Amino acid sequence: MASLAKGWDIQVRVIKALMLRELTTRFGRENIGFLWVMAEPLLFAFLVGLLWTALKGPEDFGVNVIAFAVTGYIPLVLFRSCVQRGVSIFTANGSLMYHRQISVLDLALVRFFIELIGHMMAYLFAGILLYSIGAFPYPYDLGLFLIGWIYYSAFTFGIILIVAPLSETSEVVEKFIPVITYITIPFSGAFYFVGSLYPSAAQIVLWSPLVHGMEMMRFGIFGPSINAKYEFLYPINVSLYLILFGLFFCRIIRKRLVIE
Repeated sequence: MASLAKGWDIQVRVIKALMLRELTTRFGRENIGFLWVMAEPLLFAFLVGLLWTALKGPEDFGVNVIAFAVTGYIPLVLFRSCVQRGVSIFTANGSLMYHRQISVLDLALVRFFIELIGHMMAYLFAGILLYSIGAFPYPYDLGLFLIGWIYYSAFTFGIILIVAPLSETSEVVEKFIPVITYITIPFSGAFYFVGSLYPSAAQIVLWSPLVHGMEMMRFGIFGPSINAKYEFLYPINVSLYLILFGLFFCRIIRKRLVIE
């Protein structure tokens, strides 16, 4: 038990150190520094919200259009940022793997945690700001919102664990990742409520675990008025299978990876 606790403490310190290194490398120490990890999704979400307000008016699907945009776009940007930053992370940080305590899983976790924390901060900041001006409701069910966020994040992490080793196998795969993230946008649940779709379209998008997580988050915010559609077990089961497959794939690629 003592050795397990010691090993856990070492891994926690390794991940903290890698996160600090990643933040410094990406954002430096000037201007607002690491706060850009929160500012980027905020800027995207608010700009989309303002554009939709100009095009659709103050409400869409019966809710404030800026609140609708924020609740959908921030998780979507989390997914896209994580997947795109999961490309070639092993090669880019290959020199770090000379250290015995650093594994390929640590490198994936670090980029995932940085994006996750930044987008959570952005969501919280946007919610508080919009609530203060009456443009965002008090959460109807905070517990369900958190479950939806966990589901959305778990699926995203599973995709990272597949994309990261897959991108090491061929440069062609790396080129197709941005295109694939665009193709997945209709299956993210960001721009609609499932209850507002035709039944045939709703059945198709509900194959996506992201949609279930999004519906949970939005029901947790807006309540029964949006007629949310989701399942509890399906998205987490798919995410766990992806994570297990991704871990296995990472292990295979690590054995074949040439560190320079």
